[in-house]
Amino acid sequence: MVRRFDPPPRPWLAGHRGVDLAAAPSALVRAAGGGTVVFAGEIAGRGVVSVAHAGGLRTTYEPVTATVAVGDHLGPGDPVGVLAAGHPGCPAPACLHWGLRRDDLYLDPLALLGLGRVRLLPLAGP
Repeated sequence: MVRRFDPPPRPWLAGHRGVDLAAAPSALVRAAGGGTVVFAGEIAGRGVVSVAHAGGLRTTYEPVTATVAVGDHLGPGDPVGVLAAGHPGCPAPACLHWGLRRDDLYLDPLALLGLGRVRLLPLAGP
């Protein structure tokens, strides 16, 4: 990982709404979980794949050359595309920007791996 999730304090401000993972160009990119492809195409000149999952979650992967199409059903770990070089700010030859949302709220995708930020909650009960 070369850049962590760093959400902005307000939705309209600048921030980093995912994590950047260094990899070799043309590395196979796989779905974080089972779901349905809801977008596979270009945004601002970069290939993007977005997968809808149960519970209102959606993962995004960029920059990728998609090997899937809208409507495809994926299992966990199924390929979604190959990594393209040229992610802005990446210190490696290529970086995957991996994002996670629930509805309009951006979340740390590392939480899907049990690696998100820890939050302490109050102890309930006597």
